[in-house]
Amino acid sequence: MAHRLEWSENLARLAQLRAGASCRRNHQEPWAQREEEEEIGWNYHSSPVGTLSVSEIVDLWFREAQNYHYHTGQCKYNTSCQHYTQLVWATTSKVGCGKHLCFQNGEWMDIVICAYSPGGNWEINGRTIIPYKEGASCSLCTSRMSGCFKSWDHRGGLCEVPRNPCRMSCSNRGQLNVSSCRCECLPGFTGRYCQVRCSVQCIHGKYREEECSCMCNVGYGGALCGEKMEFPFHTCDIQIDGDCFMVSPEADTYYGAKSKCQERGGILAQIKNQKVQDILAFYLSQLETTNEVTDPDFETRNFWIGLTYKMSRDSFRWDSGELPTFYSFAFGQPDNQGFGNCVELQFSSAFNWNDQRCKTRNRYICQFSEKHVAQWA
Repeated sequence: MAHRLEWSENLARLAQLRAGASCRRNHQEPWAQREEEEEIGWNYHSSPVGTLSVSEIVDLWFREAQNYHYHTGQCKYNTSCQHYTQLVWATTSKVGCGKHLCFQNGEWMDIVICAYSPGGNWEINGRTIIPYKEGASCSLCTSRMSGCFKSWDHRGGLCEVPRNPCRMSCSNRGQLNVSSCRCECLPGFTGRYCQVRCSVQCIHGKYREEECSCMCNVGYGGALCGEKMEFPFHTCDIQIDGDCFMVSPEADTYYGAKSKCQERGGILAQIKNQKVQDILAFYLSQLETTNEVTDPDFETRNFWIGLTYKMSRDSFRWDSGELPTFYSFAFGQPDNQGFGNCVELQFSSAFNWNDQRCKTRNRYICQFSEKHVAQWA
């Protein structure tokens, strides 16, 4: 994948501060001390003053490619390649660098540090994941990169208002909002055309009016959250920053998948930053070659996550009700094809996101938080 990095003055300021601090503390390789909570990756270099320019240092990092084996994701024995992998990390979009003059071990040195956001060199089960995908240029591009997000037609990365945006009418239980092409339902009704009557009372959970279902408290399951559930007795497929992610062996509809995650004491996965997206995408890409589902009802090679489109709010929301601050929709998505209100990780788009019909049968990913894992680990 080819991509272009944007210069960030804020990252440059952080890199300059880090360069000065590393001089005072005589740190080696600060890139290995990433600030995970900020998703920043670091590249570091020191050399005698005046011997190398910044562009020559970046070229030096890039030439580490000869030490990197893409298919194993490993450096050659006793060599370094992490500068290279951070430099070419597919989902990194911004960079900023700083330079500081430092007196170390009896001589003056140039310290050059570059900061990258989102960072890279993520690991899964002790293995550094592959930094980019083989294939056509921009094969990992998302809708964020094109500047398009609304459900319009996409041609060449431009957002075009459709010629006929509505093509629908509401039942007598709601009123059509022409500006948004959404039905504004009367109290007690939901659905795209206000065709579903809601009469749900959640016992141990929160009522989600937009979908007429319950978001159960941890440890409870069932349609009304009235059943006390046991925490699962299994190991995590993936652990990311303390949270456990479990990939289902079977397929189900979106709401069936949501219910099964709740029965296990968790929720459908919420992907809230690029690090989690990168790690899950890599894991699923490896999984698909060895672990095909044999369920005869299995329709796609995609995976549900806990994100749906709420028509009443004209926005995507996590099942917890939170408004996402991070998106990874595939280029040209969401396109509302088939009135898709639920979100999946799409195999054909390198597991970036796609809006899909909720009744589609997909595999799914359950998530258990750190405090939940402690109860059954």
